[in-house]
Amino acid sequence: MIRVLLADDQATIRGAFRIILDAQPDITVVAEAGDGHSAVEQARHLRPDVVLADIRMPGLDGLEVTRLLAGPGVADPLRVVVVTTFDLDEYVHTALRNGASGFLLKRSSPTLLAEAVRAAVAGDALISPQVTVRLLRQLSAPRAAEPAEALTAREAEITTLVGRGATNNEIAAELFISAGTVKNHLANIQRKLAVRNRVGIAAWAWDRGH
Repeated sequence: MIRVLLADDQATIRGAFRIILDAQPDITVVAEAGDGHSAVEQARHLRPDVVLADIRMPGLDGLEVTRLLAGPGVADPLRVVVVTTFDLDEYVHTALRNGASGFLLKRSSPTLLAEAVRAAVAGDALISPQVTVRLLRQLSAPRAAEPAEALTAREAEITTLVGRGATNNEIAAELFISAGTVKNHLANIQRKLAVRNRVGIAAWAWDRGH
């Protein structure tokens, strides 16, 4: 089971997230925190697999919580997914610099919330599609090179959908294949494009105009 700690100053939000996550067969909420100090203290004590942290909390905000639990100077970092109502570039950049394993808007679907938790455990980073597209448009990197090994037609389709911000389940439904098959294709795509995660795939897709 993936063990999750919820950190949000609103009990109603924590309750909603608990219902969503506890309904998953592989995820369980082990603790809740209503402020940043409590989140850091409980996380260090319980060592959950993932911490879901709101940004605006009393005491320490979610960005500082992320730095303390997952930042570059942390000897044994935890995985933190930042969840917020506020879609601000400054928050996204700071969260990722502080070691966040994902950045979600609170209006994201329950499916995306659960998938972000699983992605964090897998060492991946999931960012809300709305945020991803905007970040990619800000990139000034040179045009991505063609992969050394060409993508298959199916892999190209999946790459395009990842670039549009689709989740694994949405890709599976769109292409009439299983979620497991999507994951296998994504692994092959990452290898061929020499990228670390789906954000890298999305960046390549957007840069190539897919």
